[in-house]
Amino acid sequence: MHLEKIKSPADLNPLNYKELVELAAEMREFIVQAVAKTGGHLGSNLGAVELTIALHRIFKSPHDVIIWDTGHQTYVHKMITGRQADFSQLRKRNGLSGYPSSSESEHDFVENSHASTSLSWASGLVTGFELTGQESRRAIAVVGDGSMTGGMAFEALNNLGHYGQKAIIILNDNGRSYAPTVSRLSTAMSKLRQSPNYWKGRQAVTSILDKIPLGGEVKRGLSGAAAAMRDMWEPPAFFETLGVRYLGPIDGHDLEELESALRSAAAYEDGPIVVHVLTEKGRGYAPAEDDVEKHFHDIAIFDPATGSESAKHKGASYTKTFTKILLESAENDPKIVAVTAAMPGSTGLLPFQKRFPDRIFDVGIAEQHALTSAAGMARAGLRPVVAIYSTFLARAFDQALYDVGLHRLPVIFCIDRAGITGADGPSHHGIFDISMYARIPGMTIFAPSSIQELEIMFREALNITTGPVAIRWPKGIALESDSAGAGLTARSVAIGKHVCLVSAGNMLAPCMEAATILADDGIEASIWDARVLKPIDPKLIANAHGHPLVVTVEDGVRIGGFGSLMSDALQRSPGVPPRLLQLGVSDAYIDHGGVDEIHAELGLDGTGIASTVRNALQF
Repeated sequence: MHLEKIKSPADLNPLNYKELVELAAEMREFIVQAVAKTGGHLGSNLGAVELTIALHRIFKSPHDVIIWDTGHQTYVHKMITGRQADFSQLRKRNGLSGYPSSSESEHDFVENSHASTSLSWASGLVTGFELTGQESRRAIAVVGDGSMTGGMAFEALNNLGHYGQKAIIILNDNGRSYAPTVSRLSTAMSKLRQSPNYWKGRQAVTSILDKIPLGGEVKRGLSGAAAAMRDMWEPPAFFETLGVRYLGPIDGHDLEELESALRSAAAYEDGPIVVHVLTEKGRGYAPAEDDVEKHFHDIAIFDPATGSESAKHKGASYTKTFTKILLESAENDPKIVAVTAAMPGSTGLLPFQKRFPDRIFDVGIAEQHALTSAAGMARAGLRPVVAIYSTFLARAFDQALYDVGLHRLPVIFCIDRAGITGADGPSHHGIFDISMYARIPGMTIFAPSSIQELEIMFREALNITTGPVAIRWPKGIALESDSAGAGLTARSVAIGKHVCLVSAGNMLAPCMEAATILADDGIEASIWDARVLKPIDPKLIANAHGHPLVVTVEDGVRIGGFGSLMSDALQRSPGVPPRLLQLGVSDAYIDHGGVDEIHAELGLDGTGIASTVRNALQF
């Protein structure tokens, strides 16, 4: 076993290529077994094993900074940098992060987890190194999983080439983000993969080298030259036009070829250079290789023998309900179109894509473009439904504010993974959408507390044509209810005289639990399901005035969130406003862990809410 001896990058150096191939196989088995127990990102890490090994053998981290775009592909990096023993706690509270984390290791220089940013990081780091006398340090950006479809990556490429910055770019080309990558660049790469001229030329050079009795160092040197000769068969016009030297394509699972190319890149001194590496997402694990949709990009706890997810992670969900109501609505209204940013499967749009292939637009990892193009669709008379995770929607606030909002366009934002999402941590919790999107004049925000509410709210959203609408829902199994509201009104759930609990979305269940706990202490609570976070129902405000204490509870940041909207509405309504407490996520970045345990730590479970009320009323 080689893996148990790897405690730091230096431990890779004594291994020969045969041993490194064996190590790669051990790493893949380790990753499959570890992720099977905790869930996590599987396919992308299986595809990056040899690349990560080669990077750590050629470059000297942390002196040389490796920046991982879409940092979910760093499991092997973590194993090499001394964190193998921590994988039993992968993505668990106070355990190993599923992304780079500077608090874990000095090798995680950048805590990168959103796509298309690594090239900008590299540009800034190279500038900093040059101006602070650290010229010996290199910045290596590993771009993969569709990140080159993001506009920010192209902006950075333009500046890297313009200023001749000596950054090394590794294009980890597996042809996919979550789904197959959507871009002309990806199409060009695919054509290059299949080019008969390229493969004939490559085979010819390889055959010649194999027949010549050369020493290892000479052969490796000629292999590097052969890599450079590939330009003869496919001119890398795209990168070269931007002033970025191109090297490749390289077999991303051939360690000798990888190291030869990386040495060439490290020796290049005339500006930025991209090393185009071909890898296979999910490589080495048959269930992932056979997964047509996303090659097990991410997966919950599963059986490693079959690849089947645990049954306890399946059930009714808001996303499935959204799929159902969207299809029903689209059957009756040909103007409804769907827009997503590289995630048609995860946002529930694959059935829509199958049923209406001409009415869905996957723009790649380009949320800004998604929103402005949706604005254009709406301006032309369509009803665009934009399905994006809450955390990624943050990237397009400007477009939502000025392109959609300013023009009062009826775009429907379907915000999945809203609130605390759990194991993916601070960059993926969807806790900022209320505070951001409530700032948009004319925006209507729905927050369903049950599956039934989501169906009602989506139909209501289609009736609103005077401005944008957002519907936010959480990750995981959804609640079902026999009761539901209607229109833009709040729903009264219980009546009491001591405190008015106002729930936003999925916080209704803990509010009801808190009311039961408080009743044992003689505290009577009114409970309201706000349903519509903006505009707030005047009846809710009027009722709240009849209580000495009002407590808002939301699965989002307190500052600027729903509680702030309630505060403003109470102050502007007639009479002296009651005392208001706003419960929500604190003004901090929240680490990864189970949703329930994070909610409990934040005081957003039934016990925590009851304790807050009890202390406030001094019962």
